[in-house]
Amino acid sequence: MSDFDKKPDDLQRLTGRVLAAMPNMGDPRFHRAVILLCAHDENGAMGLVINHVLPGVDMRHLLEQLHIEIAMDAPLNDVAVMSGGPVENARGFILHTHDFHQDDTILISPHLAVTGTVDALRSVAVGEGPENMVFILGYAGWTEGQLEDEIQKNVWLVCDADPDLIFNVAPEEKWNKAIGSLGIDLAMLSGEAGRA
Repeated sequence: MSDFDKKPDDLQRLTGRVLAAMPNMGDPRFHRAVILLCAHDENGAMGLVINHVLPGVDMRHLLEQLHIEIAMDAPLNDVAVMSGGPVENARGFILHTHDFHQDDTILISPHLAVTGTVDALRSVAVGEGPENMVFILGYAGWTEGQLEDEIQKNVWLVCDADPDLIFNVAPEEKWNKAIGSLGIDLAMLSGEAGRA
């Protein structure tokens, strides 16, 4: 039984999974969005869009604005800054591999974690951050039952959260890669919900 065949009350909790927006997504903020779900329970869900790059936002400049001292050899050139969603878009999150941990780090899966503190940014600025990371401003949130309802209405496809997809695929290719991981032919993808 797939996630789409389940009724909302027996839908598996989706923490650590990825949502890929269907082509008919009505909200332009989530056009072709790929979202890692950091939390999902009976109270709602919270996720981070991992493929919408914030234009004109540079990690090094962002750290300078926060008056964080940056080491000359800090590997910041490859750190993308993403628009994580429309909620609290000034709040920052480091989505990273499990090799980095602070008191406020939240484990999402055996391979992924998220940390949202200035101390974590200071570690990154001096080259003591995680091996792989994405910096994200803002997040996406759903109230109780809202995400389950959207999945039932064929708004999202649910995919596995592959660290390679998150950290090694170019942002503009993540949606195609996520959809492709389900074995779905993009040319045949329809936004219409089927009823048997």
